[in-house]
Amino acid sequence: MGVMDAASVAFLREVLSTTGWVERTRELAMGLRATRTPGGLLVVGTPREEPWHLTAHLDDEARLSGLSQLAPTLVRWEPPPGAPPHLSVGVDRLLAARRGETLFVVSEAKAPVPLLERVDDARKTGATILALDGGDPELEGLAHDALAVPPQDSLFTFDAAQHLVSMAAGESSRTRGKLMDRLARLAERITGPRVPD
Repeated sequence: MGVMDAASVAFLREVLSTTGWVERTRELAMGLRATRTPGGLLVVGTPREEPWHLTAHLDDEARLSGLSQLAPTLVRWEPPPGAPPHLSVGVDRLLAARRGETLFVVSEAKAPVPLLERVDDARKTGATILALDGGDPELEGLAHDALAVPPQDSLFTFDAAQHLVSMAAGESSRTRGKLMDRLARLAERITGPRVPD
């Protein structure tokens, strides 16, 4: 994932505002936030492409938004011996995936059979499966929600989609408080102020 700052993402959102892509990335991001526990958001790619930068962005969003459940676990196909703990989680972790956890598959290329098998296993044990892909019917068939990025789109690239999803994942909680405050004020106008018990 290339370098893209918040201003660039905001500009990209503006440019894509009439296409439906911004809403779709927000919907997928909402699924990421449904993870119940810190470390329960498992991010995996293919043996050839690990989603390092997306994982780092999600980690930043977890910290900035205060949503600890967004703190991702990068699942790697062959972590080297002696790798630090956060870089040493292997694909066997997917066998332990359970209800309340989310497996986020990030793969622009077609998912290889070993990945599809592990995704299927994680789904059977109750994990929520989300996918960001380049148009992979088999992977999308296993996912509870998937966003396929068309290869021919010059603006909504796979890289751009990763930035939009990761930013939207933490963003909602920063704006949700404002929305809840507005709803509380509206309810108060309709029903009168809440009296403490």
